[in-house]
Amino acid sequence: MNRKILAATAAAITGAGLLTAIALTPSASAGQEATSGDQAQSEMLAALARDLKISPEQAKLRLASEQRAAVADNTLKRQLGTSYAGSWLDASGTTLTVAVTDAAQADLVRAAGATPKTVARSAADLDAAKLRLDAKSTKAPKTVPGWYTDIVTNSVVVLANAGSEAAAKSWAAESGVRADLLRIEASTEQPRALIDIIGGNAYTFGSGRCSIGFAVDGGFVTAGHCGTTGTRTSNPSGSVAGSSFPGNDYAWVRADAGNTPRALVNRYPGTVPVAGSTEAALNSSVCRSGSTTGWHCGTILQKNASVTYPEGTITGLTRTNACAEPGDSGGSWISGDQAQGVTSGGSGNCTSGGTTYFQPISEILSVYNLRLTVSGGGPTSTSQPTTTTTPTGPTTSNPPGGTWAPYTYYGSGATASYGGSNYRVIQPHTSMPGWEPPNVPALWELA
Repeated sequence: MNRKILAATAAAITGAGLLTAIALTPSASAGQEATSGDQAQSEMLAALARDLKISPEQAKLRLASEQRAAVADNTLKRQLGTSYAGSWLDASGTTLTVAVTDAAQADLVRAAGATPKTVARSAADLDAAKLRLDAKSTKAPKTVPGWYTDIVTNSVVVLANAGSEAAAKSWAAESGVRADLLRIEASTEQPRALIDIIGGNAYTFGSGRCSIGFAVDGGFVTAGHCGTTGTRTSNPSGSVAGSSFPGNDYAWVRADAGNTPRALVNRYPGTVPVAGSTEAALNSSVCRSGSTTGWHCGTILQKNASVTYPEGTITGLTRTNACAEPGDSGGSWISGDQAQGVTSGGSGNCTSGGTTYFQPISEILSVYNLRLTVSGGGPTSTSQPTTTTTPTGPTTSNPPGGTWAPYTYYGSGATASYGGSNYRVIQPHTSMPGWEPPNVPALWELA
């Protein structure tokens, strides 16, 4: 996204105070924004077209729209505060709707050329209700494969296998969730962690195999069920430096010297670049890379979902309709060139289709204080690196008189200097050229 588009988004939000539905019909330059990866990007568009059953040109326009929506949504979360009730894209991926609880803002929305969606419960209300379910996860019936906040219906959904709807409803009531907040949905899901089939591009640990998520300074992130802290890995060699499972499903591996982090995701064949970690909106398209089934795409169905595996319940996941199979665990989820998360588990397969969950990347980076390896470059070889340099992130040069640098992850509360002034992060993000602190008031404020 270029500086003019980002500045326009920030200015519209600052001036109006609210923007609840944003028309995302691409401009004449949208094609240029959506195609920075040349051949690899073209093949990504082909995969989106195949799995979403749209044309490559529609996939290109959709990616451009989703990139703008992601920036707008992250800004609106901060601007709307307690009245924010979630957001989603329409089926075509061209219109972003942001739900709010304050109907008095409708005139401001209409003045901006948008249609507001007023709902009864804020995102915080829904999250609080879901936390009640999370707290009682150990008592959930085995026929309840998961639950999540559903912002489109402004409710909390509990999934139930056939014939267990009454048991699911009873458990939710015992957890303290009000009946008017609850929706029981029939489900055939039987999720399990995806770790046990050998094949493809992977890393191994003990007798298991998983997929690399994303490169970070010093190693890579992956799924927590792919090894406890201290577990040794091979190809690349390293050691699990931090792991959380169940409850969460994330880990990071500190790679041995001789393995160099790259800002790339395998597309089988070829690669796609990783340029940042801006969170995509609900209903955005997303693609997954894994060592068993390769490259598959779908859309984001829900966020803040909980799922129960035989080992326990995982919370805070993103639910998708992209397929995956055992061995894909830990693999990359990417929307355009923005990292989204790592594969946790799911139901089904890539023959008949399925539901797959991923752990959002932002939490992993924050918990372990990691910096995502990012690059503005294009695709390179998919072979494992064989250089003997110590793992490092991208090298950057600081602007004169400042510490801010592009292609750097800045977490919540981080500070940097630029042009003689000090700035503090408002919204965690990975910096990009043109996103210097004074140019993006949605991301930085004067310290």
